[in-house]
Amino acid sequence: MARVLCVAAVLTTLALCGSADARVSAPSTSLAPQQMHGFLLRVDEPVVHTFSRTPSFAWNPVRGARSYEIELATSQTFSDNSIVWSTAGLKTPAVAVPISLPWISGQPYSLYAHVRALTAHGPGSWSTPFGFNMRWPVVPAPLYPSYPGLLRWTAVPGASAYSVWIQDPADPTLSKIFWTRTNMADERELYTFHQDPSWTGTVLWRVRAERQLVGKTQNGLPAVSYGPWSHVYASTNPAFATGPLNVLSSVSNVVSNSANTRSHEVMPAFIFSGDTSIWGTPHPLYRVVVFTDQDCLNPVFYGAVVGSPAYVPREVGPLAMPTTVDDETNDQTAFLADGVEPDGFTADGATVHTNEMDKASWGAAKVDLWDSDWPGGRYYWTVMPVDAVPDQQLATKLTAVASVGATTITVADATGIGASDHILVGDAPTTEQAVVSAVAGSSITLVQDQRSRSHRAVFDAVRVGPVTDRLAGRGQNQGAEVLRHAADRLAADPRDRLVRGSVEPHALPLAHSRERPDRLDLSAAAAQARQLVLPGARGGHVAGRYQDWPFLVGTGAARCDEAALQDRPLGPFEQPPVGVPTHHAAGQHTRAAE
Repeated sequence: MARVLCVAAVLTTLALCGSADARVSAPSTSLAPQQMHGFLLRVDEPVVHTFSRTPSFAWNPVRGARSYEIELATSQTFSDNSIVWSTAGLKTPAVAVPISLPWISGQPYSLYAHVRALTAHGPGSWSTPFGFNMRWPVVPAPLYPSYPGLLRWTAVPGASAYSVWIQDPADPTLSKIFWTRTNMADERELYTFHQDPSWTGTVLWRVRAERQLVGKTQNGLPAVSYGPWSHVYASTNPAFATGPLNVLSSVSNVVSNSANTRSHEVMPAFIFSGDTSIWGTPHPLYRVVVFTDQDCLNPVFYGAVVGSPAYVPREVGPLAMPTTVDDETNDQTAFLADGVEPDGFTADGATVHTNEMDKASWGAAKVDLWDSDWPGGRYYWTVMPVDAVPDQQLATKLTAVASVGATTITVADATGIGASDHILVGDAPTTEQAVVSAVAGSSITLVQDQRSRSHRAVFDAVRVGPVTDRLAGRGQNQGAEVLRHAADRLAADPRDRLVRGSVEPHALPLAHSRERPDRLDLSAAAAQARQLVLPGARGGHVAGRYQDWPFLVGTGAARCDEAALQDRPLGPFEQPPVGVPTHHAAGQHTRAAE
């Protein structure tokens, strides 16, 4: 009997010990942190429950707390599959969440946070959940003043990028969506290969903000969230300005120009005007180049080739530049898609490579510049005209007199000339461009090159009638009458005399940008002419190259202006062979009597 009592006593003691441990380890409601809340900048901000950016969290400290543990979830129950992020071992009663939360809202809330203290006696009770929503606060709206060829809109707090939707008001099928990280976008699609007012005069556009997830959530929330599309806005541009090519200003949240130099916090938009180079000839395409020195000898950023009077770098890359004459013809009636601008080479072999092609592994190009030590450190920029020039050009001679408009010509040697090739027939002033239909020995059958008859628009298309506002989704009819002239693509006459001139660079201070593009060192000799060579197509016969004509053609200049050109050699490109014909058949070419 004594043995039985002893065992019972031991069991009673163990039970009492177990009960004591249970009381010590049980959470105590008095140890639950109080007044947990979210904030953006200051702990003592007024308490709100909607944020555009990922908030930080704070709470009242708990006496005796050795550390804190916090959980962030999509459910008030904080079940395992709802946990977005959690951490333990916090030594202070505040924490910054190291991931960016997507925009997500619910009724009443979509996200919840709670915290508990860990003391010498173990974990305390969880705090009352703090519920909140992540949401865009505003919808993008146009930003003024406006500039030709440039779209600007109000920034959306918390947005990491924007989707931009542009549309031709006269033809809803001419539409394109692209994204950018800044609240600006150039209108390169409207201007490139068609600078006629019927293309550039008005553009419909709308924008929506994007928020991209940085970091990894525990339950796999979407990597990208979106705000709503804005209303449909219409931007109007003046007629394309001809005349000397000049830089005007760089624009972000501030405007910097020669009269008022300002510091930019993001990569700005570059505004320029005109189309005529220092040689006095017009050019249809342009490239912005940024330098580290006021002499404009050390480039650190090459922009993409565009036809617009404004340029904003795009992370999605440049336009898909045409590589054949036929492609160029087609591009005169469409918006160019995004694609490849191939590397090119100068006459001495230096590479011209747009930074918009420097795409990272996750698909975005590095189009930012390092912060500069403002006001001592600055960037300088200019814009250079770009031409399409023949990549391959075969020369032969007419063996018989040919009249303007003739459909058959006879040449001394037709080797290398094939169907669909473009040909320049005759000598000035009766030179004519045509397309090869067939080749039989030395006889070439031609069809008229509709792109480039002398000083005539390629085609006139008049559209009259209602246009459906598809972007707005309201079915609103807008009366429209559009007269569209495709650009005249005649080659510049190589007999044009060179005209000395200059393009004044603008100081471009940058602050708080994020990434640095690859540095490009260009020799003084290479600075004399930059030429983008496009790869061959259809048997090697291509539309041409993209020839950059820099304004600075000397070395050791004090400034990138006219003074730098006064006693400098013009280099080897005094009569550049610009134009689009592939071949040239020289010889007597007569006009028929009228």
